[in-house]
Amino acid sequence: MTIFAKFAVAILCLSSVDSVLAQELFELRSPAFDDNGKLLTKNAGKNPNVPSCIGDNVSPPLSWSGVPAGTKSLVALMDDQQGMNGLGVSHLVVYGIEPSLTGFAEGELGSASDKFVGGKNTLGTTVYLGPCPARGTGQHHYVITLIATDLDRSALAPGLTREELLRELKGHAKGAAGTVARFESP
Repeated sequence: MTIFAKFAVAILCLSSVDSVLAQELFELRSPAFDDNGKLLTKNAGKNPNVPSCIGDNVSPPLSWSGVPAGTKSLVALMDDQQGMNGLGVSHLVVYGIEPSLTGFAEGELGSASDKFVGGKNTLGTTVYLGPCPARGTGQHHYVITLIATDLDRSALAPGLTREELLRELKGHAKGAAGTVARFESP
């Protein structure tokens, strides 16, 4: 290989690295808490019959950036893998989110909207379910995940559980971003 050819290959390799580095990282965050930060009490579930449900069931605000090219819809999930003694609790299952959206305002995931299709959380509701970890179980970690898909917004039927949704997403996920929030019932 000539010096010129080696130089040309090196330039092509560097430009490929630059284009990869120039792509924005797919990120999910909340202006209400840092990654691994604490959820506010108002974000906890509300149920006067359950002593650990001390909040107002207000969904935290979420924002994201760097959605992968070619994404046709987004999925948002929130899970507590420590809940129900390790069996897990699904707090949020929404999908069919327009990829041009950049987030949800505080409380926006707590009621039906044309911005998303509601799936079923552990209690069977189709909107945000605030945390109510049992007292004395310590801090629980709530994993919030945003998944980019190549599925059209209307491709999936409403009311899918987390497990049903993940089965439908096999082969259709383009990437994911996540953040973790913590909460402990007093």
